[in-house]
Amino acid sequence: MKITLLQRDIVWGNPAENLKRAGEALTRLPKSDLYVLPEMFSTGFIAEPSGAAENNGGETLAWMRQTAQLLNAAIAGSVAVSTEKGNCNRFYFVKPDGTEVFYDKRHLFTYGGEDKRYTAGTERVVVEHCGVRFMLSVCYDLRFPVWLRNHEDYDCLLVVASWPIVRLGAWNTLLHARAIENQCYVCGVNRVGKDPVCEYSGGTQCIDAYGRDVAVCGAGEETAITVELDMEKLNAFRKKFPVLKDRDV
Repeated sequence: MKITLLQRDIVWGNPAENLKRAGEALTRLPKSDLYVLPEMFSTGFIAEPSGAAENNGGETLAWMRQTAQLLNAAIAGSVAVSTEKGNCNRFYFVKPDGTEVFYDKRHLFTYGGEDKRYTAGTERVVVEHCGVRFMLSVCYDLRFPVWLRNHEDYDCLLVVASWPIVRLGAWNTLLHARAIENQCYVCGVNRVGKDPVCEYSGGTQCIDAYGRDVAVCGAGEETAITVELDMEKLNAFRKKFPVLKDRDV
């Protein structure tokens, strides 16, 4: 299957403008089965969600549903959402028919105060699309290998992020480590630009199960990459070199 990763600049706190720009970018891209946008792609990373979090996805989720149906492809990305259990950093995976699966970010970024204003998720979420099983994760989750451990239940780890330039070395290292140890594809989608607190340079990339770069976005550019996930090749590697069979419980 084909997957397109969009490395976006995000206008701070302006969902209408961000959705408009994302929609325009999508119409210019090659046809894919899945398009992935960064963490909180319609607002930028909001540490204080009061007044900004959307009720159950709101206009952003509606846009994702409409766009998925229009493109006949899945759309994925995270949104600040207000729910009955509190505010969540919710990663939506919207399928071409407009139905969605979501994952609430498990590891909240305590250094930035996210844990004080958001409610952590408690469940791992794997969603299947076009014969590929995707594990959903958000930004800070990338630092926690036990949570992301592949129990032979996924083929590609999706990581959407607002990962600042000052810690970009960790981003690159951790993405490659997760690919190697979980014997899977890893697609990390990070933003570019600035918000009131941080600066971002991207580093959006796809890595294969050998830890090799499949494709990488240019630093600081608002751009996109389209890659093909080769399941036949991945399954052959897993069969030949069965690392996951020897994992710790």
